[in-house]
Amino acid sequence: MNERIRGKCPRLYFVGVGGQGTLTATRILAEAALLAGLEVVSGEVHGMAQRGGVVESCLLLGGWRSPRVAPGEADIVLGFEPLETLRAAPYLAPGGAVFSSLDPIPPLSVCVGDEEYPDIEDIMAKAHKKADYSHFMSCNALGKQAGSQKYGPTALLGAVCASGLTPISIEYLGRAISQVFRGKTAEANLAAMKLGAKSVPYPVKNL
Repeated sequence: MNERIRGKCPRLYFVGVGGQGTLTATRILAEAALLAGLEVVSGEVHGMAQRGGVVESCLLLGGWRSPRVAPGEADIVLGFEPLETLRAAPYLAPGGAVFSSLDPIPPLSVCVGDEEYPDIEDIMAKAHKKADYSHFMSCNALGKQAGSQKYGPTALLGAVCASGLTPISIEYLGRAISQVFRGKTAEANLAAMKLGAKSVPYPVKNL
């Protein structure tokens, strides 16, 4: 792993498509970082996208001042859609990590037959080659276990925090979820978080 991950000041790059909750996931993790007493800065890379369009955001921990991540600077990539994870590969820094959903949301070009969606195994292989550590999971399936696939992004956050690659623990993530959501929605997101946490080694070996 690279020095920023080891030093607990990683730059995280989030990517997904509109309607998935990518920006909400960024907000939750930022809240968790604040609860943990960490310095945090976050921002949207290209702003809010319409449903189905690309959404990119970032979260920088440990005293960074710029709310941006340039290509080659992201220590951890969180992909909420596998094709977008692949497209985000140029942003990954040497020695970085990738956490990604396995559940495709084909873009319009694929839906109308102009292009073919890449093979999931090929996407995973390229991520494994690019990153020091990569973890793919069916966020939809874990979300459904928690009550609805819409809770899938929270499962991905659970996996990231359980990995030990960020200074944000599952405890603080859970507290942030309880602040952002209320009632049954909070309970379902907490369940998704725990399912995501169970999907990865804890902590990741060879840190």
